Order: sequence, then structure tokens, then C-alpha cells
Amino acid sequence: MPNTQAEQFEQLVMPHLNDAYTLARYLLHDEHDAQDVVQDAVLRAIRHIDGFRGGDGRAWLLTIVRNCCYTWHKSHKRDRSNVSLSDDSALMVADSSSADDATIRASDSELIRAAVDKLPPELREVLVLRELNELSYREISDVVGVPMGTVMSRLSRAREKLAAVLGEGTRKAG
Repeated sequence: MPNTQAEQFEQLVMPHLNDAYTLARYLLHDEHDAQDVVQDAVLRAIRHIDGFRGGDGRAWLLTIVRNCCYTWHKSHKRDRSNVSLSDDSALMVADSSSADDATIRASDSELIRAAVDKLPPELREVLVLRELNELSYREISDVVGVPMGTVMSRLSRAREKLAAVLGEGTRKAG
């Protein structure tokens, strides 16, 4: 068991920062806002580390991140357009595979990300928590604060909607 709050924080929170960012990115649709929210969530976790009652540190942190995302949505108006300034495609071209393969992979990734972004928030969050963060149904239930049956139902609906959107995209492209 950790001796200090710093050690407890390092064990509970630090290993899960990537999962926290992934969830925030999908809930907020903006990488910079997601970074800000994760930073706020980490600060809240530090302040409330004494409130941690055991169990899964990842689920505890993701619950804080989720709540921070919804608080952020309530307090910020979306009156600006979002433009990603990352240059992921340039990194992919530097890969050993051909530029065509990299372009196809980037296009597929963007199609999937856009389809996930179109899902309603309650479906998007369970899909991200399950498929990207690999949480169990029980962990998702703890993070989202709904019964496991609701998690399974939302996950099923999210997968159906995602399949429908991706199916339309491939029919239009082909």
C-alpha cells in the first residue's frame, strides 16, 4: 500500500492518463479541450485522493474525466469551429509502407472517428470505454453510473449505429 498521497496518486492515476485522454477526446471532439479537461480531472483527483475508497483506479479516474467533460460542455459554448492542427498524416507517410497504404489507413481511421463522433454522447462514451479503453461492463457501469444491463444495451445500440454509418460510407465510396 502506498505510504504517501504522491505515491498513491502515482499508482492510481498516472498509468491511466492515455485512457483518460482517449475518453475526453471522444466526448469533446477536440484534442486541445480534451487535454485541458484531463488536466482539470487530474487536479481534481489530486485534491480528492483521500476520497478514493479502493477498487479500480482507472474507473475512478475515468469517472472524474467523464464528469469534467460534461461540466465543460455546460460551461463552454461551441461558437468556434474546430480545426485539428495535428499532422498525423505526415507521420504516417514516414512509415516504411507506401504512401498509398498510409493514405488508405488514414482515410479509414478518419471514417471511423467521424462515425463514432456522430453517435449520441451516451452511446459514444460506452463504445470508447469498451473498445478503446477495454473496460469491462462492470467498470463501465461504475464510470457511467448506470446498471450493467443499460451499459450492454447502449453498447449494442452504439455498435449497430456505427455499423450502419460505416456501411453507408463504404457503399457511397465504392
